[in-house]
Amino acid sequence: MKLDADLRFAVADLYASYAACIDDGRFEEWPELFTDDAWYRIVARENFDRDLPLSVVSLKGKPMMQDRVYGISSTIFHAPYYQRHIISTPALSMSDDAVVHAKTNYAVFRTKRDMDADIYNIGQYLDEIVSTEGGLKFRKKFCVYDNDIIPNSLIYPV
Repeated sequence: MKLDADLRFAVADLYASYAACIDDGRFEEWPELFTDDAWYRIVARENFDRDLPLSVVSLKGKPMMQDRVYGISSTIFHAPYYQRHIISTPALSMSDDAVVHAKTNYAVFRTKRDMDADIYNIGQYLDEIVSTEGGLKFRKKFCVYDNDIIPNSLIYPV
């Protein structure tokens, strides 16, 4: 599989769908952007660089992601807020087994009612993307954040 223009556009569409479903609060759609055995991880840059296992969030498999969505919608009580993602153009490469490796910078802004917007999380996505019958999906999404301190209310996916 070659990294042609069609594939690049499809990857860009995947990232746009990812940001839109989170930013629009359609969390039940979020797990569908992943393969059944995907790994979603939010990890500090220091831990990632040192290959340490500690993560703020580590979800292996779609059932764990669906459980997180259930928690967001049914069990976690918090002051409502909005997120907006800014995602850079991904740097792409392809392995021999047709896995697209993507490295993308991101910034997530958070807005609470009656408050100024703030920078919620900044870092880079280190992703593996595969082609499935349902289109491109994330097989691995590591959100490696640069902040030393993150809010204690990391509720929604980054």
